[in-house]
Amino acid sequence: MTVRQKSHAAGLMRVNHAGEVAAQALYKGHATVARDANIEQQMQHAAAEESDHLAWCEQRIQELGEEPSRLSPVWYAGAYAIGTVSGILGDKWSLGFIAETERQVCEHLDSHLDGLPAEDARSRAIVEQMRDEEAEHGEKAMQAGAAELPAPVKSLMRLTAKIMTNAAYWV
Repeated sequence: MTVRQKSHAAGLMRVNHAGEVAAQALYKGHATVARDANIEQQMQHAAAEESDHLAWCEQRIQELGEEPSRLSPVWYAGAYAIGTVSGILGDKWSLGFIAETERQVCEHLDSHLDGLPAEDARSRAIVEQMRDEEAEHGEKAMQAGAAELPAPVKSLMRLTAKIMTNAAYWV
């Protein structure tokens, strides 16, 4: 890969790493206030899988000669708070938030697959595996009784993700 391609791939993987920091915190926040023990266990299991994704992204960023986002503590704290607050509304809303988050994440990861250099097979394999597992998390949330979120909430989630994505790419 050229220097520019490596830098772009690292930026995309930094965004993915930031997303995994946030996802791990989101699931842990939901698990903290889950009313149903099965839902709590599902959230803890998903958080553990997000930890794997986090490690894959961090390793790939380092292989590309760069560092993860310096804003990781912000991503974690914000997502944990969002997970806890949405979870307080009840398990069906918590699950709805997870289902919508994972749907948006899959779209985001698909766009990264479109944007990654064709020569970067390693990053592509990581992103594809993450996308498949994120889709599975969303499906499990739907099967467990996720409520459909109102359109304004979905829009706010999209806006928040856009801000995070733009910041994490560079910082």
